[in-house]
Amino acid sequence: MFNSLSGRFLVLTTIFVLFAEVMILVPSVARYREDFLLGRLERAQIASLALLADDMLSSELEQELLANAEVFNVVLRRDEMRQLVLSSPIPEPISATYDLRDPSSVTLIRDALSRLMTPENQIIRVMGAPVREAGLLIEVTMETQPLRTAMIDYGLRILGLSAVISIVTAVLLFVAVQVLMVRPIRWLVNYMQRYSASPEDVRRIITPRARIRELREAEEALMTLQTEITQALRQKERLAQLGQAVAKVSHDLRNILTSAQLFADRIEGSEDPLVRRMAPKIVGSVSRAVSLCESTLAFGRAEEPPPRLTVMRLGDVVADVMDNEASAIESGCVIIRNEIPPTMALRADPEQLFRVLLNIVRNARQAIESQGGTGEIAISAREEDTLWRVRIDDTGPGLPRKAQEHLFTAFQGGARKGGSGLGLVIAAELVRGHGGTLTLRETGPSGTSFEIVLPKGDGAL
Repeated sequence: MFNSLSGRFLVLTTIFVLFAEVMILVPSVARYREDFLLGRLERAQIASLALLADDMLSSELEQELLANAEVFNVVLRRDEMRQLVLSSPIPEPISATYDLRDPSSVTLIRDALSRLMTPENQIIRVMGAPVREAGLLIEVTMETQPLRTAMIDYGLRILGLSAVISIVTAVLLFVAVQVLMVRPIRWLVNYMQRYSASPEDVRRIITPRARIRELREAEEALMTLQTEITQALRQKERLAQLGQAVAKVSHDLRNILTSAQLFADRIEGSEDPLVRRMAPKIVGSVSRAVSLCESTLAFGRAEEPPPRLTVMRLGDVVADVMDNEASAIESGCVIIRNEIPPTMALRADPEQLFRVLLNIVRNARQAIESQGGTGEIAISAREEDTLWRVRIDDTGPGLPRKAQEHLFTAFQGGARKGGSGLGLVIAAELVRGHGGTLTLRETGPSGTSFEIVLPKGDGAL
């Protein structure tokens, strides 16, 4: 119960009400003490008036008047004369004197707390103004034990009443919180749980019905969120189905194009001049179509397996990339330089790092060849305290603005005609698997620079 909102609200309400009642209790007890002492002064004045009316009262009757007034002495000052009207023996010396003619609230509270903290029975003198202007001053001497007992009894009654009021108030507030807050919140939570069980079902989207403004705003926000999630899930489902269809079509189309590529290779050996002139274009178009199908199928497969990290020489991997691209370079128009220190080693998956470098180098080589001139590609690296940096710089024409905006977005970042835009996406994914980053450092008419950053530890950058 105490872990719930309503339970804690109940406890806090009870505590706060009791605290408020205690803050009221102290002034109340101080006021009760003042009324108690004023009552004694009034009774003592009545007793003194009886004696003034008849000077021949016996001593027994005087003692009875003092006993009824519960005082030892009564002094009345009238016409600037101080007169001891009633008197009886005082059992012990007077310990304190209190003037009730014009006390401040602070004085009353201080004297009341002092009396409550003093359990011993003492004799005190109390002075006050006579009622109905029957004199200038009246003072009495009395015991403190009856006063303290009456104050404690009054305080306990106030505390009991406060406890009852706080409990009743807390229960009423508990019921109000249950009805106005807890029940709507539970209803909201139930709707969220129902929706999470089947987010594609439109019928499970919440319908706002709360009358409290804040709760209704929460329901409306939840309804908007659920609607957007349902639409996004539907769109993802359609895209997944479309992707499966594209993968199937790409698979069959790749097989067809592979056969066409074999026939095109044979056509290149024809003696017909027109066929010999057209054959390279046919072979190039078919090769690009096969490459697009293979890239699409590779991207549509399951997520790349985690890298198998091992200590490897980076220069050997770069040499393999250069050998792979050497056969595709047309008549030496592109030069690839390996600037990796011969002894430099790093911790990575050799196969995946080869694919990353091959994708970047191939893109750079094709960009240089597309402008019809010559160019260079340089692969360098350096080691720092916590990471390795590998740079691939080329002197190509640079990336178009559109390609820069969607550089690592599938099917949108292609920089050349007929490209799928998957090479850099796959490369970036492989580098992220190592806990590193692949970034475009700069690009422009003078060339493009990519940087691969791999951490030395197991944590990601």
